[in-house]
Amino acid sequence: MTWNLADYHTHTVLCHHASGTPCEYVQQAQRSGLTEMGFSCHSPMRSEFDDWRMSIDDLPRYFEMVEEARVFGLDMGVTVRLGLEVDFLPGHEAWIEELASMASWDYLIGSVHYLTDSLVVDHPEHISQLRNLSAERVWESYWQRYTEAIHTGLFDIMGHPDLPKKFGMIPEGDLANYYEPAITAMAQVGNAFEINTAGIRKPIAEVYPTPEFLKLAHTARVPLVISSDAHATEEVAGYFGRAVTEATVAGYTQTAHFHQRERTLVDL
Repeated sequence: MTWNLADYHTHTVLCHHASGTPCEYVQQAQRSGLTEMGFSCHSPMRSEFDDWRMSIDDLPRYFEMVEEARVFGLDMGVTVRLGLEVDFLPGHEAWIEELASMASWDYLIGSVHYLTDSLVVDHPEHISQLRNLSAERVWESYWQRYTEAIHTGLFDIMGHPDLPKKFGMIPEGDLANYYEPAITAMAQVGNAFEINTAGIRKPIAEVYPTPEFLKLAHTARVPLVISSDAHATEEVAGYFGRAVTEATVAGYTQTAHFHQRERTLVDL
């Protein structure tokens, strides 16, 4: 089967927690029926911030690796795009703008991992700290920052929307109260978001985001992409069939493609 999907959320060894080469990822994309994919390794920070992202000195090598994959993909029938997964932290907007000027990116994925400058919402080493907080407080902090990231207008795609559920931390009650401000912001700004299948590989064992989020986003006419968040070759395009099913149940019939930060819509 050939998909119109493009797996835009994939990583490289430069982030220090992924394996496989970009060319191997392209081969896996071709085997999975994709004709387009992109790389979006964790972006550098202005100073050393953590140990799971590229350093600024790695960027030239990153460009070389993606270009090698692009040329390799020509013979494989797979178009390769250049992207970046960029952490949003308040006060770092100028750095994100500077990153955006460093290359002819095809897209930037905006992600929120940090609830504070030291507390990571999806890192297993931080579970005990997260457990000391209520699920409501974690979600309120996360979605406030997520919505703030959208309003900056710095990103093309918003990554793994309901990431705080990774370890099963989910508030009681109507989750739409958390979702709706972010969805409204994406509709206003013109962002797409991703169905991220990595959640199936995590303790929560389901895609990010929930079916309720997907239905609300479809009603608001917010476009989507489907991504694997691959950190290993075999994860490229993983569980895409399930993601397509969830998208179509929510009402989606199209997905977004990106080139030079311009978006087009194609049928699923």
